[in-house]
Amino acid sequence: MDKLTRNERSQRMSLIRSRDTRPELAVRRIVHAMGYRYRLHGEDLPGSPDLVFASRRKVIFVHGCFWHRHAGCRLAQTPQSRLDYWGSKLASNRKRDMRNQRQLRQKGWRLFVVWECQLRNQDRLMGKINRFLDG
Repeated sequence: MDKLTRNERSQRMSLIRSRDTRPELAVRRIVHAMGYRYRLHGEDLPGSPDLVFASRRKVIFVHGCFWHRHAGCRLAQTPQSRLDYWGSKLASNRKRDMRNQRQLRQKGWRLFVVWECQLRNQDRLMGKINRFLDG
């Protein structure tokens, strides 16, 4: 594999989306098909949750396994180059997630995290989402 220049790497990284990702769109389709209605990207809430169910005071985050460090998931493998950069970057993502989740709970919100790898079994995921939203 050829080494990328700083500009090439920057260009590639700029293509990574934070909203409307493929996993997020899949979860939105599932939740909508189940009959639930939601608000998108609650910018007034800590962490800007992906789906907000205001009347239920519940939110759903859709996390990529790599970026948010899904424990034990094969998709969360740490890159083998630039370990100092990736180690601190991914650790700070995880720390930020934990801080946002703590703040949401303190404000009386319940939250559910859907991991990217959970989309492989949509029937199981639908059951979990249904229990979270109706429970």
